Amino acid sequence: SNRLNSNVLLDTLLLCPVGAQHCVWYGECGESETVPGKKYNCNYTGPPRPLPSEGYDLLTELCPGYDYGDRSLCCDFNQLQTLKASLQLPLQFLSRCPACFFNLMTLFCELTCSPHQSQFINPTQFNGTDVLEVQYYIGQTFSNAMYNACKDVQAPSSNVKALSLLCGKDAKDCNATNWIQYMFNINNGQTPFSINPIFSDDSVSGYTPMSNKTFACTEGLEDGSGPCSCQDCTDACGPEPVPPPLPAPWRIFGIDAMTVIMWLSYMIFLLVFVSAILGSWCYREQTIMSEYGPILDSNNPVSLNSDKADHVNASGCETLGNNFENALRVLFSSWGSFCVRHPCMILVGSLVLVAASSGGLFYMRIITDPVELWSSPTSQARQEKNYFDSHFGPFFRTAQLIITTPLNDTYIYSPYFGGSDVPFGAILDKYLLHQVLDLQLDIEGLVATYEGENVTLKDVCLAPLSPYNDNCTILSVLNYFQNSHAVLDHSVGDAFFVYADYHSHFLYCTFGGPIFPWLAMGGYDGTNYNNATALVITFPLNNYMNDTVRRDKVLAWEKEFIRFMKNFTHPNLTIAYSAQRSIEDEIQRESNSDIRIIVVSYTIMFVYISLALGHINSFKRLLVDSKISLGIAGILIVLSSVASSLGIFSYFGIPLTLIVIEVIPFLVLAVGVDNIFIIVQTYQRDERMPHEELHQQIGRILGEVAPSMFLSSFSETVAFFLGALSNMPAVRTFSMFAGLAVFIDFLLQISCFVSLLGLDASRQEGNRLDIVCCVKLQEGEQIKRESCLFLFFKKVYAPFILKDWVRPIVVAVFVGMLSFSIAVMNKLEIGLDQKLSMPDDSYVLDYFTNLSAYLHTGAPVYFVVKDGLNYSSPKGQNVVCGGVGCNNNSLVQQVYRASLISTFTTVAFTPSSWLDDYFDWVKPQSTCCRYYNTTGAFCNASVVDSSCVHCRPMTPSGKQRPVGDDFMQFLPMFLSDNPNAKCGKGGHAAYGTAVDLYPGNTGVGATYFMTYHTILKESPDYIHALKMARSLAENITQSVDHEVFAYRQVPLVFVFYVFYEQYLTIAHDTAMNLSVSLASILVVTTVLLGFELCLAMLTSVTIAMILVNMFGVMWLWGISLNAVSLVNLVMSCGISVEFCSHIVRAFSISVKKNRVERAEEALAHMGSSVFSGITLTKFGGILILALSKSQIFQVFYFRMYLAIVLLGATHGLVFLPVLLSYVGPSANKAKVLATNSRFAGTERERLLNY
Repeated sequence: SNRLNSNVLLDTLLLCPVGAQHCVWYGECGESETVPGKKYNCNYTGPPRPLPSEGYDLLTELCPGYDYGDRSLCCDFNQLQTLKASLQLPLQFLSRCPACFFNLMTLFCELTCSPHQSQFINPTQFNGTDVLEVQYYIGQTFSNAMYNACKDVQAPSSNVKALSLLCGKDAKDCNATNWIQYMFNINNGQTPFSINPIFSDDSVSGYTPMSNKTFACTEGLEDGSGPCSCQDCTDACGPEPVPPPLPAPWRIFGIDAMTVIMWLSYMIFLLVFVSAILGSWCYREQTIMSEYGPILDSNNPVSLNSDKADHVNASGCETLGNNFENALRVLFSSWGSFCVRHPCMILVGSLVLVAASSGGLFYMRIITDPVELWSSPTSQARQEKNYFDSHFGPFFRTAQLIITTPLNDTYIYSPYFGGSDVPFGAILDKYLLHQVLDLQLDIEGLVATYEGENVTLKDVCLAPLSPYNDNCTILSVLNYFQNSHAVLDHSVGDAFFVYADYHSHFLYCTFGGPIFPWLAMGGYDGTNYNNATALVITFPLNNYMNDTVRRDKVLAWEKEFIRFMKNFTHPNLTIAYSAQRSIEDEIQRESNSDIRIIVVSYTIMFVYISLALGHINSFKRLLVDSKISLGIAGILIVLSSVASSLGIFSYFGIPLTLIVIEVIPFLVLAVGVDNIFIIVQTYQRDERMPHEELHQQIGRILGEVAPSMFLSSFSETVAFFLGALSNMPAVRTFSMFAGLAVFIDFLLQISCFVSLLGLDASRQEGNRLDIVCCVKLQEGEQIKRESCLFLFFKKVYAPFILKDWVRPIVVAVFVGMLSFSIAVMNKLEIGLDQKLSMPDDSYVLDYFTNLSAYLHTGAPVYFVVKDGLNYSSPKGQNVVCGGVGCNNNSLVQQVYRASLISTFTTVAFTPSSWLDDYFDWVKPQSTCCRYYNTTGAFCNASVVDSSCVHCRPMTPSGKQRPVGDDFMQFLPMFLSDNPNAKCGKGGHAAYGTAVDLYPGNTGVGATYFMTYHTILKESPDYIHALKMARSLAENITQSVDHEVFAYRQVPLVFVFYVFYEQYLTIAHDTAMNLSVSLASILVVTTVLLGFELCLAMLTSVTIAMILVNMFGVMWLWGISLNAVSLVNLVMSCGISVEFCSHIVRAFSISVKKNRVERAEEALAHMGSSVFSGITLTKFGGILILALSKSQIFQVFYFRMYLAIVLLGATHGLVFLPVLLSYVGPSANKAKVLATNSRFAGTERERLLNY
C-alpha cells in the first residue's frame, strides 16, 4: 500500500515545477502565544531533510504516502508528534469513514511535511525564526471532495453529525470552505499560528493549489479499507426512504362518510317509521279491535277476565318465568317479614359483618404511582420497563426550570472581525444571564434536611464521570461560561474595540459546546439559537429503585427545591419549574382540596335524601311523617357497603386508586338511593290489607320490589365483575370494588334497611317524632295522600308522554341523537392531556404550558438489545453497528434510516452507538486505548507515562475490529474512560449504564442504543411515537434475529410508553368492556325477568343507546377517551341499569290491557321513584362538582356525571316507556293469572284495575 500511495504522490509531484521543491519551515521553535503548550514552526527555505529513524513509525501511521526512499520531508519528528496530537479528535470522530479521514490527513500532511510545500504555502509573517502566519493554497475541487466525503459522518455518542463538533457551527450550515477555515482558525484552541486558506483550482500569484487525489465515501482505499457505511455516507444508501402517504379521509361527496351514512340511515328510518305509524293508524281505523282483543274477550277461553281464568293456556316459558318470579316473591316476602320481626338480630349482625369487613381498611394501600395506576404488570411496556430498570437501573429524576423574560428587547451584535450582524433575544442579555447564574448557583447551594441529616445537590445529583469526577451534571446555557460570572464578563479588546466577548463565545459554543443548545434553550427558529426566548436549566438527579433511604433523600431535596422556587421572584424573569415529585404532590394536594367539594356534594345529596324520603301529609305531622333518621340510616348503609368492599379487598392486599375512592361512592349512592326510594315510596303508597300485620305488609312489599332491586343490583354486579377482566389496572380495580360494593349494598338494603323501615313505620304509627322518637304526639286521624311527584307522573307526565302524537316525536328525537352519536364516535380524541390532572392553581400547569411552547427536543428513546447477542463475533457486531462493514439493515442503520423520515417515524436523530464508538476508541492510531505495560491497568489518554502503551499494535490485524477475547479485554476500559481533550471517545459518561456486563466482565449482556423522538406535544403525538418506535423495534428484531424493544420514560412527565401504551388498544378495550357488560346485563335480565328475552333485549338496547350517546356528548364537550372516561363509561352502564330495569320489570308484571297502558302504569309507579331516587339526588351533587379546582373533576366527573344522569333519566323515563309501548312483548299470561288470583277479592284488586 505504501508503494501505491507513493505512486499517487509522485503523480502529483510531476504536476509541480521542479524548482519549487523546497520547504517553508522545518522543526519547531518558540512557544505559541495563542495556544499554550504548542509551538511555532521554524522558518526554513532549504531542501527537504531525511526524517530521523524514530519518526518512521509515526510517518507510516499519519502520512503513509511519504513512507518511501530516504523520507526527505519538510517536517521533523516533533512536528509529526504535534500533528498527531492536534488530529486526535478528528481522528476519533472521522476515522469511522476511511475515505473521509484519508482526505483530511492528506490536507494536513501536505501542509506539515510535503517536500514541495513551497508550491502552495506562502509564509506572510515572521517573528525571528518563528513562522506566525501562512497562506495555504488549496484546490477547490479537493476541498469540495474532502467535505463531501465527510459531511455525513456521524458522532454516535452525541446523536449528531461529526461536523457539528468539528466545524464551529451546525453541520447543515457547514461547507467545504468554512470547515477548513475553522480548522485553520487561530481561535479554535488547536492551531498555534494563523493559516489562511485560499481556494482555487487555478494558479494564484504563482502558487499552484494543493489538489492531491481524493476518495469518495463510496470508494474503498488502496490499503484495503472498505467504503463508508450508509450512516456515514448518504451516497452509499441508495434512494432515501419515503414515508407512506397519509390515508385519505373517508368522504362521500366531499363530506365525512360517517356523517353521510348516518344521515341517510336516519332519513330511511324516519321514512319507514312514519310509514309504519300511518299504516298502523289506518289499520286501527278499519278494525276497532284491541291488539289484546282475544285475551280480553270474556267469552274466549284465554281471556284474563274469563270466569275460567284458571284455564289460561300459558306457554312453558311463561309458566317457568312465573314460577321463578313467584319463588323470588315468596323468598323476599318471608325474608322481609323476618327482618321486621327481628330487627335487633339483623342490625347487630349487619353491624358486626360491616365492622369486620371494614377492618381491612387498616391495611388499605392507595396507588398514586402512574406506572402502577395505568399499566398492567403483564403489559408489554411494563415488562420492558422492568427489564430496563433491572439491567440499566431506573431512569434518572429531574428538576427543571424554563426561564423567560417579560422584556421584549432584541439587540444586535456586530462581530469585530466581520460577518453579518447577529440579533440576540432579550433572555440572552448579559445582565439577565448573570441573574440566571445567581439563581442556578443558589439552587446548587440548597440544603434540605432528611431525618436530621443535611442533603445537598451533590448528595443526590447525577454525576456520570464519578468516581473520577463527582461534579453534578447541570444542563444549562451557562455551562458555555463554565458557570462563572468572571468568564461571562470576560472580553478581549483594547481601548477602542472589543474583539470578542460573551456574544462571540456563545456563538462559538453553540456548535460543539459542553451542552447541546436544543437542551439548554427554547423558543428559537431553526438553529438560530441566538434568537432564543427561553432558557432551560435541568438538574438530573439519581433515582433509586430499591434504596428507600437514598430515594427519600432525593425527595427531600426536591421538596426544598420546590419550596425555594415558590418563594423566588424576579422582576425581569418569569420561571416555570417542576421536579420529579411535582405531579404526584399536586395530585395529592388536588385530592385533599377536592375533599371539601366532594363533602359539600355528598352533603347536598344526603340532605335531599333525608328530606325527600318523608311524605308529609300535614304540617302538624311534619316531624312524625318525615324520615330524616331513616334517610341518614340509608346513607350510612350505602357508605358501609363502600367501606366493606374496600376493606375486604384490602384484606387480600389489593390496592386502591383515587378513582375508586372518588367514583364508587357516587355509583353506590345512585344504586342504593334508588332502591331506598323504591322501598319507602312503595310502602307509602301501599294500603295494608285486612288482617295484615306490619311485618307482613313490609314483607309483601319487599316481595314485590326486591326482585326488581335484585335484577338491577345483580346485573350491575355481574357487569362490573366481568369488567374486572380488563388489562387496565384503573378499570380493573374500579370494577372489582364497584361490583362488590353494589352487591353488599343490596344485601344490607334488603336486611338492615328493611328492619329500620319496620322500626320507623312503628314509630310513625305510634305518632312518635322523627329523630326524637321518645316524644309522642297526640293521637289524630292520619290522612294518607299521594305525593305530588307521584301524582304528577301518574296524572300528567305518563299520559302525556304516551299520547299517540307524542310517541313518534320521542322516537324520532332519540334515534336522531343516536345517529349523531354514531357519526361522531370515530372522531373522539384518545388520550389524557396531563394538564387536566393538575389543579387550576398548580405551578405545574405553567410548566406544562412552557414545555409545549419552548422546548425544541423530543423525549429520548432507547432501543434495547436483550441479553444473548454475541458482540465478540463479527456476525454479532455487524447486525448492530453502523460503521464500515456493518450490515445495511443493522440496528443502527435502520434507526438512522428512520431518522431521515422523522416526520413519519418521530425518530429525530441517528442513535448513539457504544459499539461504534468503542471501535473508534480502540484503534491503534488513537491515543485513547492504552494500558500500563507493567500492571496491565488502564492508562487514560491524559496520562503522560512512558510505561503506557497502545492496546493494539499498528499492524493490519491491529487496525481491524477487536473480536473474541480482545473485544472483552478492552471493553471495560472503554466503559470506565472519561472523555477529555485528548480522547473525546471515552465511554464512561455516555455509555456507563448502556452496557450490562456479565459478572467478572466475561461477556456483554443487555445493551441499549439511544436516540431522540421529534417534538411531541399532544396525546396523539405520543401515541403515534409509541406505535412507530415499536414498529421499528419489530423490524430490527426480525433483521437482527434477536429481540429488540423500544423503551422510553419521560422525566417530569407521566411515564411515556408505559402510560400511553393503553391508548394503542383503548378503543378495543372500551368496546370489549362495554360489550361484555351489556352481554352480562342481557343474560342476567333475561333470567331475572322470568326468561322474557324480548324485554331483556329492549333493556340492553336502551342501555347501549345511552352508552353511544355518551360518546356523542364526550365529543361535543371535548372529553377524550382514556382510562378515567372508560371507568365512567363502565359506571354509566351500571347506573343505566337502574334507570331502565325498574321500569321494564314494572312493565313485565303489569296486568293492564295493552302495551300503552302497561307502559303508562310502569312509568307512573316506578318513574317517580327513579326520578327522585337517582335524577334529583344526583343533580344537586353533580352541580357542586363544577366548583372544583381540579380540572379532571370538572371534565371527567362534572361533565360526564351530568351527562350520565341526564341521558339515563331521559332514556329511562322518556324513550324506554315509548319503546315498550311500541314493541314491548305481550303480558305473560301465567303472571297475569297468578296476580289476579293472588289479589282476588281484596282492595288490591281494585288498585290493579284502576
